[in-house]
Amino acid sequence: MFVLGKLSVMGWINIVLVLVLVWLFWGQFYSYILGRRYATQLKNDEFKEGMHKAQVIDVREPEQFKKKHILGARNMPYSQFKIYQNSLRKDMPIYLYDDAKTMAARTAAKLHKKGYSEIYILKAGFDKWDGKLKGTKVK
Repeated sequence: MFVLGKLSVMGWINIVLVLVLVWLFWGQFYSYILGRRYATQLKNDEFKEGMHKAQVIDVREPEQFKKKHILGARNMPYSQFKIYQNSLRKDMPIYLYDDAKTMAARTAAKLHKKGYSEIYILKAGFDKWDGKLKGTKVK
């Protein structure tokens, strides 16, 4: 078997796999910490209760938003945050959601740095939403 230094090719592949797994885990953990630090996590019922007096923001990409989104939500993709950030009001709560809370948590951190204080994230993410939906594939 071919050996690089004192490790075999399989040894190097294992090291790379472990590093990739650590990197993925760290990304999820970091987003979790951001979400907890800068926003309040809301269960579906709590989100539904307050969303009528808030700015509901879907931070997923436009294609996902068009397929299906929470009724009344605006699309503000995380990838285009700089374009949309000034369209939010500081005197109203902001309710954020995405599929896995990763982008919502990052958006919450950016909003907090811009002076927003009432920031909330849908705890279970959009995949577990049981409220009203709108979109092209909703029946």
